[in-house]
Amino acid sequence: NVPGGRCEACRGVGTETIEMQFLADIQLVCEECRGTRYQRALLEIKYKGKNISNVLDLTIAEAIRFFANRTALVKKLKVLSDVGLGYLRLGQPAITLSGGEAQRIKLAAHLSRRKKGQTLFIFDEPTTALDVTTQIEVLATIKDAIRELNSAAIYITHDLAVVSQVADRIMVLRHGQLVEEGGTREMLAN
Repeated sequence: NVPGGRCEACRGVGTETIEMQFLADIQLVCEECRGTRYQRALLEIKYKGKNISNVLDLTIAEAIRFFANRTALVKKLKVLSDVGLGYLRLGQPAITLSGGEAQRIKLAAHLSRRKKGQTLFIFDEPTTALDVTTQIEVLATIKDAIRELNSAAIYITHDLAVVSQVADRIMVLRHGQLVEEGGTREMLAN
């Protein structure tokens, strides 16, 4: 997405902004590229029947299937899928990601390096506004991946379903003070 390949009318964004004086700005699809973000000549180049715009419109899960014979690429995409981001589009602008999605992308980048070391990951309310059942499975996968790296994670959450499925130990804090601590089974039995 640099000069020479991108659509120069929208600078590779795919939309044009119309500034309104007293109202919110309006985003319109670029008339030149029709939202594809690239110059016509570049869009004529195809891989397995798809051009760059088509590929960037694939979700991570779809891209894993599409690039099945490209092992190095699939390996990187699989890590994103493993941390629960298989639904994101490859070309999705970073500014449209939620805070949790951005954190998981950073985590995926770290996990894809597979460097063993002692790293402490901190997840603050990792299931907020997400389907808890699905996210618990994702958090369990993340937990296993973090253990493989000889690292640890702290989950800050009020969700007992997450605590019961992901935590090894529970620490209860009130007003910043530790009031109770113990193993998950014994703490949840109380």
